[in-house]
Amino acid sequence: MNESKVVDHIVEWLKNYATNAKVNGFVIGISGGIDSAVTSALCAKTGFPLLCIEMPIYQGESQVERAYNHISWLKRNFNDISMKQVNLTTVFDNLIASFPPVENEEDRLMSLANTRARLRMTSLYYFAALHGYLVVGTGNKVEDFGVGFFTKYGDGGVDISPIADLMKSEVYEIANYLGINSDIIKAPPTDGLWGDDKTDEDQIGASYDELEWAMKKVELGKTTSDFEGREKEVFEIYSHRNKANKHKMDPIPVCKIPTELKY
Repeated sequence: MNESKVVDHIVEWLKNYATNAKVNGFVIGISGGIDSAVTSALCAKTGFPLLCIEMPIYQGESQVERAYNHISWLKRNFNDISMKQVNLTTVFDNLIASFPPVENEEDRLMSLANTRARLRMTSLYYFAALHGYLVVGTGNKVEDFGVGFFTKYGDGGVDISPIADLMKSEVYEIANYLGINSDIIKAPPTDGLWGDDKTDEDQIGASYDELEWAMKKVELGKTTSDFEGREKEVFEIYSHRNKANKHKMDPIPVCKIPTELKY
């Protein structure tokens, strides 16, 4: 990949979109992960104001530290960078307390994880409306269009997606080119929704390199019967998640009413 040309292309795309939309800048959630680090750096390179929001909810200390280090790096290297921390832990606790109890706490763990992401989305749009900014998404191609590894109306609720046509491996290439902090590049990818050290690979059952391999095989028309062993297992993991999460990737279904029923 020609990192220089790809970076220039994305930055120009961001500048043109913001100019045509007549907005004042960008707002992005900084998690301490590779995707938000790369995306925020690309936004910073446009010269438009960039507001970085750090939104801990029982967040691991290492994640928070990486997020702050990255924001400091942005401020040293670019102009018009600002940041706010919005600690949503109390908000999250109060919201949970208002929900009715469930018999088995395990049953609502995924719902609560997704609730964290939706609280963050709500916060980003608060600041976007306040300043006339665009909410910038940080999803990559294999997450957004492969396995659907994002929260619907959470981190999937954004205005624009600058890196959604880049595979995870390509995001790492861009990160190295941009000089993103090494602690972010080396950190195992995690969605940070569980309050522990659970990685994306722990949740999915396959690494991003494996998922990229499966995504490319699907594009070539391959099926499960073409593989065996670990390759077959990974292909099945990818295929299952792709099918199960189509509702995230496809447009919202609209019930079309025949004209003759209206008149």
